[in-house]
Amino acid sequence: MERFTSFDGTAIAYVTAGAADGPDVLLLHGFAADHRLNWVAPGVVDALVDAGHHVIALDARGHGQSDKPREPSAYEADAMPRDAQALLDHLDVETVDIVGYSMGSVVSSRLVPMEPRTRRLVLGGVGAGLVTGNLPRADIADGLLADDPATIEDPTARAFRMFADSTGADRHSLWAIQKAGIVRQRTPIGDIRVPTLVLVGRDDVLVGPPEPLAAAISGARVEVVEGDHLSAVVDPAFSKAIIDFLA
Repeated sequence: MERFTSFDGTAIAYVTAGAADGPDVLLLHGFAADHRLNWVAPGVVDALVDAGHHVIALDARGHGQSDKPREPSAYEADAMPRDAQALLDHLDVETVDIVGYSMGSVVSSRLVPMEPRTRRLVLGGVGAGLVTGNLPRADIADGLLADDPATIEDPTARAFRMFADSTGADRHSLWAIQKAGIVRQRTPIGDIRVPTLVLVGRDDVLVGPPEPLAAAISGARVEVVEGDHLSAVVDPAFSKAIIDFLA
């Protein structure tokens, strides 16, 4: 992976793939994952490259091979969307399609309203919860640092802890992300003005139904593939839906 220095000195790791003259696509991964788990292993990067796109995928701060600050302040003030903007600047990108999944979709929803280079947007692995903001973030934060995962009572918090453990993520950095002030800010859904696809797994019970989210974005549409929150990206229909939409 390559690395660049973002707006505040944080080092962000990224990869590019595909023909340099193809249309640029920026991929933003989910919480406790990284670009490899979310996009490479399920075949999404290869599918996009085969369709002629130039793929840009980063490891969000606190994840993968990027720096992992452990202070909540490092994740406030739209730090992750600003990292994405800084990467686009670093690579001299002029126009870009943005594809997020789960946390990456939250970041995308904050990035797109302030990023005029955006052409199209895919919000993967999110639904009504992005509008209501009803995730138990305090419980998730507490669960990430619990000495014994068996003591975590909230099922969502327990699921996040189990996933973080399975990926070998830095749980202290993930805790800082959940504690950061950004998670309590209003997501500017109504300010998204580009063609948008809401793409979810049929059995994804974590994020809520996709229709209320699509209804909050002018002209957005919904597509459902097989799988739950973790497995939807593996369904070949997931990559196909992205490619068809970006075309």
